[in-house]
Amino acid sequence: MQRGAVTAERVRHRVIKTLAPGDRGAIELARLYGDALVCVRHRTDAKGKIRHTTVELLVDSRPVRPRSTRFVLLRLQPHERQLHAVVKAAGGKWDASRRVWRLPSRVASILNLRDKIVTGE
Repeated sequence: MQRGAVTAERVRHRVIKTLAPGDRGAIELARLYGDALVCVRHRTDAKGKIRHTTVELLVDSRPVRPRSTRFVLLRLQPHERQLHAVVKAAGGKWDASRRVWRLPSRVASILNLRDKIVTGE
C-alpha cells in the first residue's frame, strides 16, 4: 500500500481515545518524539477487534501570512433594516457619500449577500 493512502477500511477506524503528551499512556511516546508530539490516539478497526495507536506530530511551524482583504460595496434598500444591522454587526462600514456599505468580500459571501454587490462604482 502507498504511504498515506486512505483505504475504505482505514476510513472506518473509530477514534476511541485521544491523549495529550503528558497523559498516562502517552508518556513513553512523548519521550520518543519529544516536543513534536501533539497527541496520541487509540483507534479500533470497523469490527472493534483490533486497536491501533497513532501519533500526531508537529513537523513544521511558520508564521501565517494574512491574505489581502478584498472589499465589496453593497447597496441595501432602506426597508431592509434587519439586513443593515447584520452588515453593521459583521464589520460593514457605511459610505454616506456613495450610499453603500463596504464589507469584506468573504463576509458578504458568508452572509449570502452576493446579489447586493454594486459593481462599477
